Amino acid sequence: MPTSLVLSDEVRDAVASGAPVLALESTIFTHGLPRPRNVEVALEAEEIVRAAGVVPATIGLVGGVPTVGLSTDEIVSLSNDDSVVKVSLRDVPVAAAKKLNGGTTVAATAFLAARAGVRVFSTGGLGGVHRGAQQTFDESADLGTLAGLPLVVVSAGVKSILDIPLTLERLETLNLAVVGYRTTDYPGFYVSDSGYDIEYSVDGVDEIVDIVGTRDGLGISSTLLVANPVAADKQLPIDVHDAVLASALAAAEADHVAGNDTTPFLLDYIQRETKGASLDVNVEVYRGNVALGAQIAAALR
Repeated sequence: MPTSLVLSDEVRDAVASGAPVLALESTIFTHGLPRPRNVEVALEAEEIVRAAGVVPATIGLVGGVPTVGLSTDEIVSLSNDDSVVKVSLRDVPVAAAKKLNGGTTVAATAFLAARAGVRVFSTGGLGGVHRGAQQTFDESADLGTLAGLPLVVVSAGVKSILDIPLTLERLETLNLAVVGYRTTDYPGFYVSDSGYDIEYSVDGVDEIVDIVGTRDGLGISSTLLVANPVAADKQLPIDVHDAVLASALAAAEADHVAGNDTTPFLLDYIQRETKGASLDVNVEVYRGNVALGAQIAAALR
């Protein structure tokens, strides 16, 4: 185990004994949700994992130390820290050297999970290819990072503010296999069907275990992406989603919002225009992905 990476005793013992562990990111409670809901959701996720007989490994940086298996006190502290930084994989060494507190993105969480020997990771939505990427080359670091890690990552697809068809093309180019959980409709995070299809679906976790076994046996080192849509009765109503998304994109263009400011601008706009309904969907998505990830982790023992 790298000396620069700290594991909680519980996670270390579970990995060493082959007990199931599920990785969880920290940006959802450091940057994604308002207080105090952020702490509630983070601790609820750990409870869901434990109820399935799986060890939760929430990942973040504490005083610059990459930590796999944050304690409750550490989760609460990071959730209430106004100075906590958002840490992608490229930022980890810098944040560590500067001894910063950090919430880890999908890319950073996935990398640290893999280094710790954790095989399954649940998140809300993946990063992807941004709209207008043909000119800006704006693409999330999540994709390239996951292409080199033999994990299983459960998500509700990518947020609909991104360019979904281009994202699917990039997943194919990067040899990232995508299976829909009981669907071939690729989810768009806020909605169960983005309007784009994927080729394969799985009916249960046993199929996922078989896929992982074959992948690992062949020495393929890319992540298996499990697309788990939010339930149709919990999604943002399609007409509301489409109208608000169009309005948000128009507002961003009118205000000349670009680069790293685009995503937070669009998400904040959607949250305000839906009077918080998009936030409720976000939480519902996360709960479902955590529950499914725990099932997969338990089955991969």
